[in-house]
Order: sequence, then C-alpha cells, then structure tokens
Amino acid sequence: MRRSPHRRRHRAIRASRVVPAATLALAASLLAACGSEDDVLNWYVNPDGVATLTKLAEQCSTEDYRIQIQLLPSGATDQRTQLARRLAARDSSTDLMSLDPVFVPEFASAGWLQEFPEDAARAVTEGVLDGPLDTVTWEDKVYAAPQWANTQVLWYRKSLAEAAGLSMSDQVTWGEVIDAAAKAGGTVGVQANKYEAYMVWINAMVLGAGGDIVSDTEAGKDAQVDIDSDAGRAAAGIIEQLAESSAAQPDLSVSNEGTSLGQMFPAEGPGEFMVNWTFVYKNYLGLVDDGSLTQDEFDDLGWVRYPRTVAGEASRPPVGGIDIGVGAYSQHPEWALEAAQCVTTSQAQEALARDEGLMPARAEVYSSPELSEYPDDLLKLWQDSLQDGGPRPKSAYYALISAAVQARWHSPTSVDQDTPAKSARFLRDVLDGKALL
Repeated sequence: MRRSPHRRRHRAIRASRVVPAATLALAASLLAACGSEDDVLNWYVNPDGVATLTKLAEQCSTEDYRIQIQLLPSGATDQRTQLARRLAARDSSTDLMSLDPVFVPEFASAGWLQEFPEDAARAVTEGVLDGPLDTVTWEDKVYAAPQWANTQVLWYRKSLAEAAGLSMSDQVTWGEVIDAAAKAGGTVGVQANKYEAYMVWINAMVLGAGGDIVSDTEAGKDAQVDIDSDAGRAAAGIIEQLAESSAAQPDLSVSNEGTSLGQMFPAEGPGEFMVNWTFVYKNYLGLVDDGSLTQDEFDDLGWVRYPRTVAGEASRPPVGGIDIGVGAYSQHPEWALEAAQCVTTSQAQEALARDEGLMPARAEVYSSPELSEYPDDLLKLWQDSLQDGGPRPKSAYYALISAAVQARWHSPTSVDQDTPAKSARFLRDVLDGKALL
C-alpha cells in the first residue's frame, strides 16, 4: 500500500504516534495567525506521521511562504477521491499533495501535476532506491518526489519455523510457508479483504512468477491484459491453497494489515507467518515498552524476504509509501516545487524513519545513526526489498484495473484456476467500457 497502499493500524500500535485533533487544530490556528492567504502553501497529507509532517511544514516554511497542513481521509481511495475532485475543478489552493504512488500516473496523465524541471527532478531522485524511484516517473518525466517508502517482508515466529522444520531464507516459497504453518499448528497472515492491499498481494505474486496483470499501460484503456497466464494461475493457486488450509486465519476474507498482528503472539498457540509492512517492527517493540510483550517473546520475532511465488524465481516485494506532488493549478508553482524538495530531503526522511517508523526512499539514510534502534539486517532487508521490489501497474486507469481485479478475485475462498481467465475478461470489458464495476 501504501501502504503503498495506506494501512489501518492495529489498536496495539503505540498511542504516542497518534496526534490529537486539538493539537492539529492548534497548529493550524498558529499558522493561520501569521501572514496572509496569498503566501500560504496548502499541503494535503495522509494521516501517517502527521506530527513529523507538521514539523517539516514549519521547518520548510520561508519568509516568502508558510506551509499549512491539511489532513486527508485515512483510506487511500477516499484520499484519491478528495484530491481528484479538487484538481478536476482546477483548485488553485491545492499546492502540495501526499500521494499514494499509484495515483501519480493517473494525476500526471490528467494534467493535474506539475512536471519537475530537470534540476528539481535530479534533486528529488538522487540516491533513491529503484522501487520508489519508479513510482514518481510517467512517460520518462518526473512528476513527484519520493518522501518515504514502504515494502513488505515475511514476519514470523522463529519457534514456529523451527517446529515445522522450515529453514528460513530468501528461497522460501509461499507453498512452503503455508505447509509449514499447517504442520506446526500455526497460521499465515495476509491482507485479503476487498480493498487495495488485496490487489497488492495478488500483484506481488503475479510479478513473482514472472508475469504481469497488465502491460503496455501507457496505451491507456488499450493496455494489454496479461493476468490470464501461468503467472496468474500460480498466484491463484497460492490463494486457493491457503484458503483450503488449516493455516488460514478465520477472518481471511476480511483480513487487513492490522487483523493478523495479534496472531503473532497469541495467548495460546505457536503464532504465525505474516506478510506485512515495515511498521510491524515498531509496533511489537512498543508492546515490549508498555509491558504487553516480554523481551523473550519479542526476540522470537524473525523476518525474511517476501516469499517466492515459484521456486527458482526471485520474489518481487510490494512497493508503497508516499510521493509528494505539486498541483498543476497552484498559484505559486515555484514555491511549491521548492517546498516539495525541502520536505523530501535525506534529513526529512531520516526524521520520518526515526520518529514515525516510515522508512526512507533514499539509500544513504539507511546507514544513518538515527536509525540505530532497527537491527542492521532488517534495515538491509528493507533496502534490498525496495531496490528489487515490484510496482503495481503504472496506468492512468489504475483505479479501474485494481477494482476490476478485486471484483473477480474476492472472496479469496472462491479463487480457483479459472479466476485469472474470468478476471481477464472482466477487466478487458471494464477498460473497453462494456462492463461497469
């Protein structure tokens, strides 16, 4: 997803990461108290890391302009809808936007984003890992600045893997993980509700088998639909295997990023294998801090690269995060471009990683002493996953593509070897205007 696609956090996440509405209101009122509306740059942000984003807005304000935070809804779909309505109406007060990476092609194609000039493009992309770098380009031009990056790894209980006799390495496959969990009485945590993170899972498995959901996406509605393939059937087979396994969690069809967190360290039982985003580490570390988890339990937490779809083919971990775009109708495009560069510097990314657990898009930040609370091997795993990761389809019609795939692949309990063909036909009809979502 944000979570890449953006995540709904489990209630166990530390409350200190939530900014009270009163605090946001106070910050907004203080900003509004100085200067005129003519020198305001509005920055529409998603709810992740608002405390640090507010500090960055203050630090990056200048004598010429002040950056004012505007809070978007929590869901990625609602964020897209609100921003699209403003931009379609040529709203001149939409200066900066925190964008889920999949929005960039759509907004750029619609003419809603400023293209970054050569110097600015070089400044915001220098040293950025390949995964997040790919998300800010469209038709060989840069339309956004990577601010932070997200990826998924396989989290697991070391004792569970040992009991199942599964040697954990970057060679482990989805099939092996599911079988191991079932053998040892554990479970497998995924995101399979009918929402964007389910598309993230499907896409990563298809890419991991050497395929694509769609290709030639710059052709717009005439893109090539590829999901009816061996790669698509490999992904369907994994979902089918999990759905029929004792390792499936009871809420499989409505599972999200937060629902399986509690299954890692249940009151009874051996725990789970779970694919999830980078926030997981700080989530469980916070439970040690507040006494909800013992140090011995936390030390039983392991991590390894995202599972392979098929043996012999490297996995393509999901890539998410947030990119900063500049509105095409901003009254102050030069100021907004300058501000976009300021809020995405290495120092800004360091602060987001240190204080909010939102990982850097730039490679150099992973060696910062400010990230010393994270184990070195975990930082390297995240960095490698972002370097080698696979994007969701880059298309101006991504919202249609994602919704069409979800419509035929949900519920996961209904997925079988015919699902890729059915979804290919439906997606083709949707793109051709012959079917409605």
